[in-house]
Amino acid sequence: MKILTPKNIVKELDKYIIGQTDAKRATAIALRNRWRRQRVSGELQEEIIPNNIIMIGPTGVGKTEIARRLSRLANAPFIKVEASKFTEVGYVGRDVESMVRELMDIAVNDVRVEMSNKVYRKAQDNAREKVLDHLLPPPKPSEDDQDAKDRYHRSRMKMANMLDDGKLDDHEIEITQENSNNPHIEIFSNIGLESFDLNFSEMLSNIMPFQKNDSKRRKLKVPQALEMLTQQEAGRLVNKDKVIEVARERVEDHGIIFIDEIDKIASREQEGRADVSRSGVQRDLLPIVEGSNVPTKYGMINTRHILFIAAGAFHSAKPSDLIPELQGRFPIRVELDSLSVDDFEKILQFPKNALLKQYVAMFKTEKVALEFTDKAVREIARYAAEANQKMEDIGARRLHTILNALLDDYLFAMPDSGLKKVKITEKEVDEKLEKIIQNEDLSRYIL
Repeated sequence: MKILTPKNIVKELDKYIIGQTDAKRATAIALRNRWRRQRVSGELQEEIIPNNIIMIGPTGVGKTEIARRLSRLANAPFIKVEASKFTEVGYVGRDVESMVRELMDIAVNDVRVEMSNKVYRKAQDNAREKVLDHLLPPPKPSEDDQDAKDRYHRSRMKMANMLDDGKLDDHEIEITQENSNNPHIEIFSNIGLESFDLNFSEMLSNIMPFQKNDSKRRKLKVPQALEMLTQQEAGRLVNKDKVIEVARERVEDHGIIFIDEIDKIASREQEGRADVSRSGVQRDLLPIVEGSNVPTKYGMINTRHILFIAAGAFHSAKPSDLIPELQGRFPIRVELDSLSVDDFEKILQFPKNALLKQYVAMFKTEKVALEFTDKAVREIARYAAEANQKMEDIGARRLHTILNALLDDYLFAMPDSGLKKVKITEKEVDEKLEKIIQNEDLSRYIL
């Protein structure tokens, strides 16, 4: 984070997202402010709250991508949720606290993988020794014959060299596959039983002791046995309590929750009816955003310093339709622009994951060279912008439908057509897309 200044953050976001400068600036400042808070001394550190953001703009213009790339830059736990999926407490559906529990699950899994990678070499060494023990069991402790020990040591060295050289890959050994001692259960309920601080698996394992010796012997070839034993050893070397401790710290100090479609829970008074569900979800969401303790299976998680980024198109509602308390918890508002022809042209070519680069790579797997002329790219961008104007504005996602319609014949014909090179020209773009765009009924089905 030392090198991730707001300017550098925006530069990194520019590699993947075209335009939307205001949104990039706002999110870059919010991310940097979290690093700044960590370096404030004394009690004041706890009082500095995140600059939660509301992004306003049509779908497909980069709202989710900005938040996702931001979390990757900071190596922060990230989750995207849709506000329309939540319901007020007392109704069947997801409760708002589930977003925090899922974020903690993601963080625990990420930390476990990181710690497993750190001990992977040690786990490999331990697994190798266990495989050698299976291939050449060690002498009994009661045998004090030094010559026998020397012979065993020489034999083990030879066996180790054969193992490393792959000469034993076809050899089978029998190993013990360790399974979880506790029975596995899942709870499906609309009242969030998973949030209770109860270990149901441990309770059931005490009731059903016959489940405890749940392991079995398996015959595997040496490479598969090495892989399985390495995973088992890595699990033993990783401290589970440390995993939870680090994950909790990451979630509470660096976690990012992206709440999409927040406009769908905005109450609209002009409709002349009280929408209990929408306002209820807002009231349930408020304490989470303000900062509260949420019970999870890993313990309490404090949400005070989690960064919340909300987004919505706000076609039929306004940010002011949200309850005042919730508006106050999202002090930063940025509006994202609809994409122009120039934006579409840049999106097609310049980002690291540009769509044209993706199609070129896919054609290459079929040993076909795909090429687009500059005028063809411009024409594809023009048709995408025109389609968004005539129909729903779905932003950059329109490029997927346009390119799929353009390249459909080639994608179907490969690899049996004998194609070696495909060059897309302006003329071909017009021939394939003009009749679709002009025919309103056809365009609604295809694009």
